[in-house]
Amino acid sequence: MAFMEAENDNTGGGGEEEEADAIVKTCVLGGFSESGETKTLISSLPEVHGDQRAREGAMEKFRVIMDRYQEQPHLLDPHLEWMTKMLLDFTRSENSPASLVHLSFKFLYVICKVRSYKVFMQLLPHEVADVHPVLELISRQDPEDLETWETRYILLLWLSMGCLIPFDLYRLDGHLESEGVRIREPIMERILTVAKTYLLVGDSPRNAASVLVSKFMTRPDVKQKCLGDFLDWSLAAVSRTNAQSMREIMELDGVLQSLAKLFKHGKRDDLLQYAPVVLRCLEQKRLSESSEAKLRKINVKLIQRLGLTFLKPRLAAWRYQRGSRSLTANLTATHAAGAAGAAAAEKEMQEEDEDYDIPEEVETVIEDLLIGLKDKETVVRWSAAKGIGRVTGRLPKELADDVVGSVLDCFSFQETDNAWHGGCLALAELGRRGLLLPSRLTDVVPLIIKSLTYDEKRGACSVGSNVRDAACYVCWSFSRAYEPKELQPFVTQIARAMLITAVFDRNVNCRRAASAAFQENVGRQVCDRSSGGLNVVTFKQYWPYLTLIFHVYIASFPEYTKSMIDHLISRKINHWDRSVAIRELATKALHNLTPQAPDYMATTVIPKDLLTTAVGVDLHGRHGAILACGEITHALYKVALQTNRTVVDIISPECVDALKNIHNVVITSFFFLIFYRGFGGGLMRPASSLIEKLSLSKMPFKSDPIIAGWQWIIDDTIKNLHLFSSGRKGGIIDDVVTALSALCEEYYQDETNQADAEIQDALISQYLEGLNSSLLLTRCGSARALGCLPRFMIHNKLKQVFEGLEHMCAVSQKEGKFTEARRDAVASVAQVFTKAGVRPDGGPDSVLCSENIAEVMGFLLSSLNDYTSDSRGDVGAWVRKAAMTSLKELILMVASSAPEILSSNLLSSTMCCLAQQAAEKIDHYRAHAGNIFLLLLHSTQPVVPHIPHKEELLNIFPVETITSLNWNAPSQAFKYIAQLLGLPEYQYHTLLGLSVSVGGITESTVHHSSQSLFVFLKGIQNDRDALTQFAQTLLRIFRDNRHNDRVSVSLLKMLSQMLANNIFEIFTKEEDHWVCLELLDLCKEFRRSKDVNKLCACIDVFCGLIQFQGDVRKKVLSQLLLMLCHSFPVIRKATSSKMYEMLLTYDDVTDPDVLDDVMTLLSDTEDKNITEVRSHRNQLCDWLGVPRKQTTGPPQVS
Repeated sequence: MAFMEAENDNTGGGGEEEEADAIVKTCVLGGFSESGETKTLISSLPEVHGDQRAREGAMEKFRVIMDRYQEQPHLLDPHLEWMTKMLLDFTRSENSPASLVHLSFKFLYVICKVRSYKVFMQLLPHEVADVHPVLELISRQDPEDLETWETRYILLLWLSMGCLIPFDLYRLDGHLESEGVRIREPIMERILTVAKTYLLVGDSPRNAASVLVSKFMTRPDVKQKCLGDFLDWSLAAVSRTNAQSMREIMELDGVLQSLAKLFKHGKRDDLLQYAPVVLRCLEQKRLSESSEAKLRKINVKLIQRLGLTFLKPRLAAWRYQRGSRSLTANLTATHAAGAAGAAAAEKEMQEEDEDYDIPEEVETVIEDLLIGLKDKETVVRWSAAKGIGRVTGRLPKELADDVVGSVLDCFSFQETDNAWHGGCLALAELGRRGLLLPSRLTDVVPLIIKSLTYDEKRGACSVGSNVRDAACYVCWSFSRAYEPKELQPFVTQIARAMLITAVFDRNVNCRRAASAAFQENVGRQVCDRSSGGLNVVTFKQYWPYLTLIFHVYIASFPEYTKSMIDHLISRKINHWDRSVAIRELATKALHNLTPQAPDYMATTVIPKDLLTTAVGVDLHGRHGAILACGEITHALYKVALQTNRTVVDIISPECVDALKNIHNVVITSFFFLIFYRGFGGGLMRPASSLIEKLSLSKMPFKSDPIIAGWQWIIDDTIKNLHLFSSGRKGGIIDDVVTALSALCEEYYQDETNQADAEIQDALISQYLEGLNSSLLLTRCGSARALGCLPRFMIHNKLKQVFEGLEHMCAVSQKEGKFTEARRDAVASVAQVFTKAGVRPDGGPDSVLCSENIAEVMGFLLSSLNDYTSDSRGDVGAWVRKAAMTSLKELILMVASSAPEILSSNLLSSTMCCLAQQAAEKIDHYRAHAGNIFLLLLHSTQPVVPHIPHKEELLNIFPVETITSLNWNAPSQAFKYIAQLLGLPEYQYHTLLGLSVSVGGITESTVHHSSQSLFVFLKGIQNDRDALTQFAQTLLRIFRDNRHNDRVSVSLLKMLSQMLANNIFEIFTKEEDHWVCLELLDLCKEFRRSKDVNKLCACIDVFCGLIQFQGDVRKKVLSQLLLMLCHSFPVIRKATSSKMYEMLLTYDDVTDPDVLDDVMTLLSDTEDKNITEVRSHRNQLCDWLGVPRKQTTGPPQVS
């Protein structure tokens, strides 16, 4: 509606709107560039109409071309005439088949849809000669045919234009007698019959029929004969339909549309006598209570047209007029004289108005329109608002003022958001038309300001964004409707409200609407320019979406500062939004605004507004107040720091004590169980950020008992994280560990910058014990807490902390549980050693040194092998990602301070493991590994030593790949990674990672990884030494991972692809090559597996190994024949199918004389039971020259 604009979609996974993504891309077409293409397309219709496929293709192509101009249809105007003429020529031609005629009308409908029927109708020929052919053509149409409704729609519009001929229709009848006794109907009756017929259909021609009625019934010759009868028919149709079925709803809609258009286009003198009857019929029908929005909307339209019929068509002499629309007229002296004359004329009209009697029915009309303002559908409210504006413009001043008063009643606290929205729309219409006099602004402006911040809770949701948007529309219309002197008493409060909405509204459409309204006010209301409005508008032109910057700039103007702060305090920090984002953002905004009004914050906001709410019973208000107390106190500390003062110099002692005791009041009160243990725990625990902010503000609480209370809150939160909802757990942990770090930094450090030994031992022992908890989240919280401790807290405890984290990871990984705790522990290891620092000759209990670096790096490298899986998938990837990040941080730290303790083995293992991760199948983690790999490779400050094959790596990954290479895209990443196979140091790990990708299930990953792998292999296919080394690496991976299903299945799939692509062709020429023998031995181990995927992959490998020469071929056939009798039917079927394909591919496997028999027997094997299959297998053994297998035990039947 008002100011509502479309937003671009934000594909992020989550949560808040990004302003930069909300920019609307407008159409910037300069003209109808497809003119030639369109002409060719229309000219081809005679050739394509007979072929359904070609006909649909042409239709779709034309629709795509036209739809481009939906936003700028005026660009089509110079071309509409020739397009319409070409298409109408097809419909007029007697030689045109029916399919061509219908296709032409479909094209015409597309043009009509894009350019609107009002413009399109003007292009249709409306000569006398066209009336009969059009009427005949539409009479031959089937109203129930769903395929040709476009034809009927255009014909009805065409007939509407034919009704405009300036001759009586009886002149077109000629001789009604024809062919003996049959008498043709007069044209007038035929058109009326067509109109009535199509008013009752269920498709779009119903809308065109209502247009036909409005043109036909307003003809002088028709209204004398048919108007009364048609209205009787219409009212009878309205009365007899119950609007229960969809068919009746459509019929009622068609009849009401025709009446609305008839009363819109007809003359008042002709329709006035019928208006009361129509109104009574509508009142009896009670359509305002209908469940169908379209019926309620057309009811409001018709009622307002009836109201305009009851009232004389005149402009209200009492209306407020700002001036001429012409700027030139406003600036000339002659206009002043003209204005004086107009004023005298208006005074005379006003005297006439006093003698003008208003019909009683108008009261009913206005009442119905006021009810429409409260409708649940926006389209109905919008139509009612326009009706209020139109009807009020014809009323005397006193009655119009009563209407305004009734509209203002919509803004009662007892009314719903629908009434508030409708009231805003009505006020905007009244103001825009000059019907809201300046004397009423004192009543209206406070209501509009309330509407600008209207936000009501309904269940778990919030309503009111449409009200706020409509209120912005009211402000926009007022700025254009009134002279600056009229709005001068209100302009400051309106500007404040609009800026608050433009900056702090949760809905992007409302922020845009408020911004546009504010700019309109600045441009037209001169008095607002002096109050910083012009500067604000100019600034917002450069920063249109950065509200975090914008609201600070606005607050620099004194007239807006306190109003913004008061709005945040009264409306935002106590907001009921369940995601808490509004309250958190509001407190951050208060933090930013504090430097603009520090005294107001310290003397008014904190003591009078926040401290009371912070210990109140309202959960949301308490949460927001506690957050706000922390943010404002921290901001005041920064302000005080600039003048070499402390925060207690700004905040009164009473406030300091109250801030200190906020948590104490809760802990020692009955509300503890409510606010910290119950449903509210998920909200109140993050409010521990107050502890962080007061600690950062250096409040004088050292050695105060409150510190023990704060520590208890933090520890209790870590122990009870499992009690809170899953959506809040992550945020609670973040807030708690941040508060713990700040608390330790400020209050647990003595004058010598050393930790209090007793507190240090207690905390570290407590969190190390938490690592062994049976609760996952307690382990996570304890690990995060150890990682956030300041350096002085872990001094001489480093080894103890590391061993505790390492032991927890080792035990939990074996158990396959607590993956999130391992992730946090790995991240904490990096944090702990980063804070401890590096010293080569230091002690392992205090710093990272030559004695413990191998152990620390080894722990992180071992974490890269965490491939734990559960119902959520590869959860071990969380640990691997944390390990990669930790390795990067530690390596860069050590390389910058003590590179001599970094051994070549550690760096080689790290780079190889990163290469493996960068070759694996999950895009996100591949990108993370690849970016770290490039960062270490190209790091210059510091330079990372001992990177193996660094020169070759720099050739593969030049420095521009840091920014240009998209590791998330398999098409880009794998062609770089595959080149690492040529470097001996990286070959094993790269191939291990690639095998998982090539043998995966994601189509794009499999395609691009296998393509890159085979590009490399084709390059070494004829190099025996390189291929031998590759084969040795491949077999080594196979041996190392034969019991690891994650790798072995993917490796078998990769092997089958390599064999199918003849990668080992150079080896197949040698008999019993060792590569084939080792592969066969390794695959034989999987024969007893119960994994169907693994067995199928083995069958593919066996079939690929058949290409090797020598006795090994018999061994391969023997394995395949064993699989042919597997206990799983699916394996037996897969084996017979694969063997069949193998024998077709390699025709030298068996004797040509028995090949057909072998193939036939394999085809018959698929559906046999295992006993029959064994007899077939024995026969195949004889034909293939393979010894028969001895059966032990009874046969398995399946």
